Amino acid sequence: MSMSLLKAQMYFPPLTGDEWETLDPSVLGYCPDRIDSLYSFLEEKNSFSFIMLKEGRIVLEHYIGNYSQNSIWYWASAGKSLTAYLVGCAQEEGLLDIEDPTSIYLGEGWTSCSTEEESAIKIRHQLSMNSGLNDEVMDSNCLDPECLEYLVDPEERWAYYNAPYRLLLDVLSSASGQNINVFTNQQLANTIGMGGFWLDYVRWGKARDMARFGLLALNQGMWDTETVLSDTDYLFDMIHGSQELNPAYGYLWWLNGGEEFMVPDLQLVFPGELIPDAPEDMYSALGLNDQKIYVVPSQDLVVVRQGNSAGEVLAGPSSFDNQLWMRINELVCEPSGLDEFAAEDVVLFPNPVEHTLTYSASFQAKESRVLDIRGVEVFRQAEPKGKILYLTTLSSGLYVLELITAQGIIRKPFMKY
Repeated sequence: MSMSLLKAQMYFPPLTGDEWETLDPSVLGYCPDRIDSLYSFLEEKNSFSFIMLKEGRIVLEHYIGNYSQNSIWYWASAGKSLTAYLVGCAQEEGLLDIEDPTSIYLGEGWTSCSTEEESAIKIRHQLSMNSGLNDEVMDSNCLDPECLEYLVDPEERWAYYNAPYRLLLDVLSSASGQNINVFTNQQLANTIGMGGFWLDYVRWGKARDMARFGLLALNQGMWDTETVLSDTDYLFDMIHGSQELNPAYGYLWWLNGGEEFMVPDLQLVFPGELIPDAPEDMYSALGLNDQKIYVVPSQDLVVVRQGNSAGEVLAGPSSFDNQLWMRINELVCEPSGLDEFAAEDVVLFPNPVEHTLTYSASFQAKESRVLDIRGVEVFRQAEPKGKILYLTTLSSGLYVLELITAQGIIRKPFMKY
């Protein structure tokens, strides 16, 4: 099915309440035993919550121990990516320009740099982690001017430094004249039904709050028919390399699929992709102790993880990222001897369909059935009655055709209108 057809089926949950459409994992070919293995892995890795969305619908949602759907946990540095969106909103409102010197909003003397050195630091540099301020200070969260020292000129060094980032929240409050919680709610949270709050520069909220933000990011600043951020240039720059030093970093988002990357606390460049077993187009909000929001446009996926450290106390990327994606990739059932090319040979037409769906294939199915997005069977037909299905009684929506053969099951999505 074309991407445009899939996008037409994007779902957005109501702004209030717990209602949220689900998608049965079997529609994606996920095996129950492999889902159980994933959940066991998450528990072993000190996880509290895990959510996977497909086109906005919940495919997997799992809570561990005393943690529940209503439990609140910190986003840690995953909140940086939310801040990037808020800066974009502020720029779109004309409250600031990311090319402005930060001193316009924080006042002269917000660092211990000279006037010339300080005036060279722009909001864009805080978004890109290349302000040139000395990140090797004792307390990376200290916001006092004496902690913010000149090291090199902006754009000469990439360093994951919390203090200049945190001051972006003060920039937003200064530019808007509002408390950061009020600004966040008015510009973004209220529009997408996201709860939570900022406390001492750290975002807190439920797993579903993180999932809502991930869904907004997946849809490039749109929430159903509402626009949170429409600046296409900023949206593009936010999830593409923001500087040449670390191509795996945009505006406070981590980017996969590049040829090299840097990580916090090290002035080293590593070859390869940031998360090799994850989709190349994935971009992520990554926080201390493995708080995660993964966004995968090519698959219309959002994945959220909250919890304690999975093993390494790291500020951003960790080995857990790749371990988790290896297990996500293993969720799909093996074809049980089915010819690996058989599924590719199946063609559905017309698609979308109004009344009659026909499929072409080099084999004869023993039986065919149609599942709705919840995985519920809504149509069944014994074969060989031909390769034509009369679907007039089905409601409009997205469905999956299952062709049952002696070797296994082939699944193909289609749309009914």
